[in-house]
Amino acid sequence: MMDYAIQKLSEEKVFKDPVHRYIHVRDQVIWDLIATREFQRLRRIHQLGTTYLVFHGAEHSRFNHSLGVYEIVRRIIDDSFSGRPQWNDSERLVTLCAALLHDLGHGPFSHAFEKVFDLDHEQFTQRILLGDTDVNAVLSRVSEDFPRKVADVIGKTYPDKLVVSLISSQIDADRMDYLQRDAYFTGVSYGHFDMERILRVMRPSEEQAVIKQSGMHAVEDYIMSRYQMYWQVYFHPVSRSAEVILVKILQRAKVLSEEGYRFKQEPVHFKSFFDKTFDLKDYIALDEYILMTYFETWILEDDEILSDLCDRFVNRRLFQYIDFNPAKEYRKLGELEGLFRKAGIDPEYYLVVDSSSDLPYDFYRPGEEEERLPIHLLMRDGELRELSRESDIVDAISGKRRTDHKLYFPEDMLTEGKKKKMLRQQILSILNT
Repeated sequence: MMDYAIQKLSEEKVFKDPVHRYIHVRDQVIWDLIATREFQRLRRIHQLGTTYLVFHGAEHSRFNHSLGVYEIVRRIIDDSFSGRPQWNDSERLVTLCAALLHDLGHGPFSHAFEKVFDLDHEQFTQRILLGDTDVNAVLSRVSEDFPRKVADVIGKTYPDKLVVSLISSQIDADRMDYLQRDAYFTGVSYGHFDMERILRVMRPSEEQAVIKQSGMHAVEDYIMSRYQMYWQVYFHPVSRSAEVILVKILQRAKVLSEEGYRFKQEPVHFKSFFDKTFDLKDYIALDEYILMTYFETWILEDDEILSDLCDRFVNRRLFQYIDFNPAKEYRKLGELEGLFRKAGIDPEYYLVVDSSSDLPYDFYRPGEEEERLPIHLLMRDGELRELSRESDIVDAISGKRRTDHKLYFPEDMLTEGKKKKMLRQQILSILNT
């Protein structure tokens, strides 16, 4: 019987893809993983969370993205690395599997869900790989320790650091796919860069993939594309408004459940998350279709806050926002909370400060939290040079974190009734000073 690890399909399978044109599958293991229920679940989780409420084309899923990451890694390994002495071809399958499965643990509306229930999608990816799942069954057919190897790549503890760098680094397949894919589906031009050039000049080294000196300008373009995508798409204030409401819906439902409120539509899928008794099966059973069904039905709940928040999310009645620096304007926030209570509006759910920050590129700073492996250029003389030492463009933004703060509130609630209109003038006066 042929070794499962090297078993090929009798005929190559091809997925048509709008970003990479085609995604090629020849390995039986990869084909079997795609067919598992845990991987198919990713079809029901948006890649960009609430961003579809701003960019109407952003309906793509983590299933699309995961296939794209797999394809980029396949091309790197098979086209750029194969046959080179620094690349160990026995690592091919574990790298491909990690690329395909790297987002397996994302919950519905990923980051909002994680925030409310204090979860980590990477930990759940590892739990799915190692638990009683279809994915684990497929991986275990390769070898008994193979699921652990794939989980170690996801957890960044795998001994071959080059393998880890292809999935998680400052220039990895994950970023290269989502920048292009998200740009395509949102319709913006910021996320485009010359990936073909980068893949052609990418080379294996002992600890990470490096870029030939001649490819420096393509990498500059990639970093600037990432910078623009974060501020024009990922941190879009309207998308963040939707996410604020989403978080508050889940928090309100959790509070009501703890208080013994009798829901018309009992949150049976959430009970175990509210009291932290959920298991892996409960986690895998949740997707965005289920959440949206609850949100639709909760519009009819007697609790006015839950009903209103669900109606706002489902029907896109989002909060207004203004620039707000909590470090400098904390006194203002206290005044606003008092006025909101006077108006009969609960500031816990209707007055929210949200902050977003990003570090476009950084070089290695030993001992700092989240040490970052820098991008290295392979010079003509064989020396490795950190990117910002050669690129003036990258040097200009290295280590510079940009942060944006917004204050979100329901402006429409402040226009209802004479009392609220008077309070609205006081509130707007505070907001505008």
